[in-house]
Amino acid sequence: MNAREEILGRIRQAVRDAPEVEIPRAYRTRPPVADLVSLFAERVDDYRAIVHVLPSAEVPDKITELVGGRRMVVPDGLPPQWAGQAERAGGSLAELDAADGVVTGCAVAIAETGTIVLDAGPGQGSRAQTLVPDYHLCVVRAEQIVAGVPEAVARLDPARPLTWISGPSATSDIELNRVEGVHGPRTLEVIVST
Repeated sequence: MNAREEILGRIRQAVRDAPEVEIPRAYRTRPPVADLVSLFAERVDDYRAIVHVLPSAEVPDKITELVGGRRMVVPDGLPPQWAGQAERAGGSLAELDAADGVVTGCAVAIAETGTIVLDAGPGQGSRAQTLVPDYHLCVVRAEQIVAGVPEAVARLDPARPLTWISGPSATSDIELNRVEGVHGPRTLEVIVST
């Protein structure tokens, strides 16, 4: 018997006569606002990200404008119209480090917290592809925005590698000096496609 089995055995023994208890799961799932897109854009902006809310027909032109001819990581499965005129960067760590940025979609976005969640699905890339380049351009479709965390978790597969993004990467040292770009992209730009 290993330590894990021993500990679990002790727990089972301690609760063997305990009655079954139903755990209430009545989480609040809607913030007191009707416009999730506006709330999401406001919260993402609060995190010092750059936000554009555009009709879906204007998204490809905006991506082309933002990306220009820069070397961008374009993950497998990214809609071709979102690749813009970017020169595609390779996938090795050295190539990712040399890239100007990455263009991705997302799995879900959370209005209440301004959080974007990636699950390495089509068009989202690997964790390295989204954390190594210094610039991240993420396209969020309006229908991907949910009110709160419980709704987001319900849409996600916990077996997939999840990356939760709330603004550009930032940290503060003991003197509270904010430094961006330490653990991921220094610049996060979000296009919300309506």
